[in-house]
Amino acid sequence: MRTISTMSHRPELVEAAHQALADGQWAQAREGFTGALAVAETAEALAGMAEATWWLGDVPEAVEYAERAYAGYHRRSDMAGAIEMALWVALRHHANLGNAAAAAGWLARARTLATEHRVEKLTGWVRLYESMTADPVTGETLARQARDLARERGDSDLELCAISEIGAKLISQGRLAEGMGFLDEAMAGALAGEGGDPLTVVYTSCNTVRSCVSSATFERAMQWVRAADRFTRRFGCPFLFAQCRTLYGAALAAVGDWVQAEQELQTAVRLSRDALPAVHVGALAALADLRLSQGRLEEAERLLTGLQDEPATVAVAARVQLARGRPANAEAMLRRRLAELGDDMLEAFPLRELLGAAALAQGRVDEAADRGRALVAAGERLDCDIAVARGHRLLGQTLATAPAADEAAGQATDEAADHLDRALAVFARLRLPLEAARTRLHLGRLRAGTAPEVAAEDLQRALDFFQAVNAAGDADAAAALLRQLGLRPARTGTRGPDPLSPREREVFGLLGEGLSNPDIAERLYISHRTVEHHVARVIEKLGLRTRGEAVAAAVRRGGDLGWNES
Repeated sequence: MRTISTMSHRPELVEAAHQALADGQWAQAREGFTGALAVAETAEALAGMAEATWWLGDVPEAVEYAERAYAGYHRRSDMAGAIEMALWVALRHHANLGNAAAAAGWLARARTLATEHRVEKLTGWVRLYESMTADPVTGETLARQARDLARERGDSDLELCAISEIGAKLISQGRLAEGMGFLDEAMAGALAGEGGDPLTVVYTSCNTVRSCVSSATFERAMQWVRAADRFTRRFGCPFLFAQCRTLYGAALAAVGDWVQAEQELQTAVRLSRDALPAVHVGALAALADLRLSQGRLEEAERLLTGLQDEPATVAVAARVQLARGRPANAEAMLRRRLAELGDDMLEAFPLRELLGAAALAQGRVDEAADRGRALVAAGERLDCDIAVARGHRLLGQTLATAPAADEAAGQATDEAADHLDRALAVFARLRLPLEAARTRLHLGRLRAGTAPEVAAEDLQRALDFFQAVNAAGDADAAAALLRQLGLRPARTGTRGPDPLSPREREVFGLLGEGLSNPDIAERLYISHRTVEHHVARVIEKLGLRTRGEAVAAAVRRGGDLGWNES
């Protein structure tokens, strides 16, 4: 068995491999470290191999290399190196593998070594990693300590990560505006290269997307994703922690980019298979939620088989139960989860709306209305727009179904429409097209008898979105209501071999308007990388050779390939 060498016989191999790491050439770096390790197994080469392997997506193997690097540093009494590797392993167990016990153990080892050997330059990093797993209030305090230590020592990477963690902890406490300010500051500094370690961008990006998803500020998340395009082109996707990849996919789904959401969530499911169940369950739950939104109820149920009691699956599992006409089952699982969370946690808000819908489905109208009012009040108290919107939508649905005398029926309809309109305005402002379309569906149903022209407009706009993203069940419901009004739905269909998808047709139309890829990304709230993917598919499907030919074809046909049906 080879022993760890304190010096490489070929130090130039390690230096070249480290340069490849700095350039984001992960495969080249891994090849270089492999060559160096064949000569002599040094802690430096093992540490570099861990980094390259992690960026290439093999987390268990990367952790194994990192553990060996830790042992090598420790044997030669390089405590700074040992502490850095202990922290590295702790972070991967926490963020990639979902192993809380292993993460806590490695963090404790790093803390002990830093204290016993007085490695003060790494104390701030220990504080930062302690803050990640602490409750929001304690975590904020620890993150602020890490930031202050970073400033004392001039460690820009630590400072940016700590600022990001402060923001995430503030948002977890419901202090949204204050928290977003910290997250924005950290992202700006990280993407500008203040730190120098690409992991800083990964850390800040994951905190940002997690916080944006929890607070439903999806547009903000997508704006930062677009801002990170230069980093993505050089180093690859910044959402390398499995949990963050899942949340990125959920954010894409929320803003209507279901093609890219599908790709990201499938990747998250694949990458999390080697993690502990909690991480994998989160990815499966997000994919199941997308399937349910697409109207693929049976597939959503299959993805959730045996997982219905997991915290990450409660919301989508409850939606499945409601779709199956089993509101009592939905209510039971929602009450259990809310008892664990507490009502004012951000994660609780969508569950509270679903609980109100379950009560309404069981005829408990007054209870559903009370839940809607309480949700509005909580959102206003915490300055959380998404909670306000969910509460108004629940109130609108409740008032629309409440029994009333003839003379009061018109007033109830007006009040219901007012609440739904308020919800719609917020969902539209937050750039949540799926929630906006679902709210329009409720409005169309409500106004069909009293204001059919207004109802028809809401229903058609909802139908347009549902068809664009292939949300089959909701599209059918909107079309059926339009037919009840005596109108023929203007449905989007396809003819001919291998037609473009709805999103590809949308991109094709914008090409015809002369928009560049960045302009298209801005218009559709998707990343530049996603636009490039769609443009490539348009070129392939239309039998063209270049983007220029696609633009010319779009101009000639006005963005219409003749596949739309009225």
